[in-house]
Amino acid sequence: MRIDIITGFPGILEEPLNQSIIKIGRQKQIVEIELHDLRGYTDDRHRTIDDYPYGGGPGMVLKVEPIARALRDIFKTYPEQDADILLTSPRGRTLTQKVATELSLKEHLIFICGHYKGIDERIHALFDVSEISIGDFVLSSGEIAALVVVDSIVRLLPGVIKDIESAWSDSFSDNLLDAPYYTRPEIFEEKEVPKVLLSGNHAHIEQWRQKQRETITQERRPELYKNYLKSIK
Repeated sequence: MRIDIITGFPGILEEPLNQSIIKIGRQKQIVEIELHDLRGYTDDRHRTIDDYPYGGGPGMVLKVEPIARALRDIFKTYPEQDADILLTSPRGRTLTQKVATELSLKEHLIFICGHYKGIDERIHALFDVSEISIGDFVLSSGEIAALVVVDSIVRLLPGVIKDIESAWSDSFSDNLLDAPYYTRPEIFEEKEVPKVLLSGNHAHIEQWRQKQRETITQERRPELYKNYLKSIK
């Protein structure tokens, strides 16, 4: 997979993209990630990427010209028809595990990091841009949202995580939250690991974990539990 990220603030992304799971994916050449500094596509000496909104109102708006130039620069090397362009925006489709899985099957993703009040709407008239959100709240930086989406995708790519089954069985993979887990020591400050996990009976362990997942989901995310019940009918 190739991921291009267009951003006015590359410093927010540089270090996180070179840590942990994403770093492993890049080192193994399973995913190629490149940052594009939006200010490098401006044409004024102040390297301006934003301006006041037409019609007035508070906040600033990302200019369309540098973003269009950045996209066209990418398309000089990588065909536009093979790319999925995603704009981080509160208006977008909400990121879920299902969405992350869908995106993990793409060959080329381009992220435009939203910022300020928003982005000049004409970008949608010029390119096929989808919007994506990480939740019903507003961040000061679309870079953070892009990082969340990228991490959720990269960890699902075969070869990045040693045990891919671990990633595919995480919370939300089947409308259930995950079960509790324990590791050594067996007893800590008089608190013991559940006996069933020490039994060696894998069938009983799986039954216990499934029951835990259902109980936790029902208590903490009842709307998710309803979806689970519908899925098993």
